[in-house]
Amino acid sequence: MSFKSGGASRSLGHALSSRSSPPVHDGEPSVVVDDAQRSCWASMPPELLRDVLMRVEVEESSWPARKYVVACAGVCKSWRGVVKEIVMTPEVSGRLTLPISVKQPGPRNFPLQCFIRRNRTTRTYHLYLGLTQAALTDSGKFLLAARKYRRPTCSEYIISLNADDMSKGSGTYIGKLRSNFFGTRFVVYDAQHPDSGVTISRSRPTRLVGSKQIAPRVPAGNYPVVHIAYELNVLGSRGPRRIQCIMNSIPASAVEPGGTAPTPTELSFSNLDSLPSMPFLGSKSSWTENVSGSLFAKEEMLVLKNKSPRWHDQLQCWCLNFRGRVTVASVKNFQLVASDSAGQEQDMVLLQFGKVGKDLFTMDYQYPISAFQAFGICLSSFDTKLACE
Repeated sequence: MSFKSGGASRSLGHALSSRSSPPVHDGEPSVVVDDAQRSCWASMPPELLRDVLMRVEVEESSWPARKYVVACAGVCKSWRGVVKEIVMTPEVSGRLTLPISVKQPGPRNFPLQCFIRRNRTTRTYHLYLGLTQAALTDSGKFLLAARKYRRPTCSEYIISLNADDMSKGSGTYIGKLRSNFFGTRFVVYDAQHPDSGVTISRSRPTRLVGSKQIAPRVPAGNYPVVHIAYELNVLGSRGPRRIQCIMNSIPASAVEPGGTAPTPTELSFSNLDSLPSMPFLGSKSSWTENVSGSLFAKEEMLVLKNKSPRWHDQLQCWCLNFRGRVTVASVKNFQLVASDSAGQEQDMVLLQFGKVGKDLFTMDYQYPISAFQAFGICLSSFDTKLACE
């Protein structure tokens, strides 16, 4: 990697190739440096450092070149702090850069175009940021991975930042999706509180080991952030699935002009094996009781419903305008829009999901939904539903 400052070209390749220093989780090998190199690069004057990193941020505006911005955050603590200040959230920049970006709401004025690859053999699902308009041939930028686990009474999808380690004991575990027995109700759990004002990691006691200060690994929580319900189809009538999503962590006012949604600023990685999940929703009464409480006091929660399709007489099928992003008819295809307390649907599509190949699906989302929340909702569409079709 190189950059230009004052007409001189300087190389950072040597500084980004050794060991020590906390890793930057990005689904790729962590970039770290040893103590000698860290002290050298950390001693750069703050004004020069900020100028250099701002040039890198501006010049490397898209993936895969944007990996150099992430690499800069792995040089040392001071570099990481400056990078985090410079890199804007997806809401502002329209880009996904650092790992925390997958937990932050998408852009307000346009959707981020992603796609999901399914592997039936391994029961895994990989989410990628689309780099081109051709989803069938796009290699994409890896964002998240999930693996399905079958339990006696439910299905569970473990979501991770690492494509090769999808377990709750993983240091890159960030949440999960869990279903009920019939596959009609789901909950997306976040491993950390979605409110940026709640930061578990900062409240941890620390201890000294040698000359270094170490923070112990403290289990995070399992916070229900999305409740998903598929309407039963007991009569077997034809038509698309009916979906309702209650966004526990997003106030209904977020979709109004000037409204805001929680935007976390840090990821906390913890081993969650020792922490039991919150009670899962079984009966209809327990479902209502559990979703009635928002994670934010005195705030009405955002409710999403699938956009009603229209029947096409010539094609003899239900149709929605996916604007060319969905090419294969499937019961899994859907578009979600905000619904007010009176049940009125808004026009703007906040999340759409649809099939383009045998095991390839597009996923487009925008504010106030995050990539993590959108991925969890889309994973629920893959699960077997005994009473919905």
